[in-house]
Amino acid sequence: MNKFILSEINIYPIKSLGGISLQEAKLEERGLQYDRRWMLVDEEGIFITQRKHFELALLQVNIHDGKLSVSHKTLPEQSISFSLDEDTGERISVLIWNDTATALEVNKTVSDWFSDFLKLKVKLVKMPETEKRLVDRDYATNNEIVSFADGYPCLIIGQSSLDGLNEKLLAPILMDRFRPNFVFTGGEPHIEDSFKAFYIGGILFSAVKPCARCVLTTIDQQTGQKGQEPLRTLASYRTAGKKIMFGQNLLHQQTGVISVGDELVVKGWKDETQIKTNE
Repeated sequence: MNKFILSEINIYPIKSLGGISLQEAKLEERGLQYDRRWMLVDEEGIFITQRKHFELALLQVNIHDGKLSVSHKTLPEQSISFSLDEDTGERISVLIWNDTATALEVNKTVSDWFSDFLKLKVKLVKMPETEKRLVDRDYATNNEIVSFADGYPCLIIGQSSLDGLNEKLLAPILMDRFRPNFVFTGGEPHIEDSFKAFYIGGILFSAVKPCARCVLTTIDQQTGQKGQEPLRTLASYRTAGKKIMFGQNLLHQQTGVISVGDELVVKGWKDETQIKTNE
């Protein structure tokens, strides 16, 4: 009998910037506390992403003493910080894929810092607590809400899935290419595809949709350099409907605290017809 243990918890406070690894995290209604609560947008309010701006991988985020700080991974003198609860109070309409949401600019100085870095006029915005951005109704079960994440509150990947991929690659890659919230040990590669419902730390999750992967996975998160892998290799064995799948998007029914070392207890499994890859 496989035993699944939570081995990593990661949050990405500013969408498309560096993540933070935690030993313990609070799970809130819209996802892990501070995860994707901030985002860069252009002058039209459209979200800015590493998919087009590879250099965002070089910006590391940290949270300490009520402040969020951003620093350059190789030029640490390039940095800025602001209070977690800081904003201008001015409401801005923003676009994440096909979703429109309301956001608040943090402050002009911070926006100017990012504009200088990107050489593009942008604003750093945060999601107000009152905002209710809904999960796709085709997959939602109870009008769940989400942060500025692409579509779902949390993402999980098995460590064995990455290990299996790395066995096929000439040069191994790190898990940070896939930006999961949860990583677990135990089981064969892609066992998470079979999860239907499971508990972590007494909180019930459901795996509702495989995660389709994009060009962001080809960007080295330490250097900001783009290559062809792992998408080229993944395309040979992890495609479904012309999309490359790696990891599972999650919904959750409760809030609470989750810790590294918690056991993942599977409550229900998908049948073979619900698992969609050509593996």
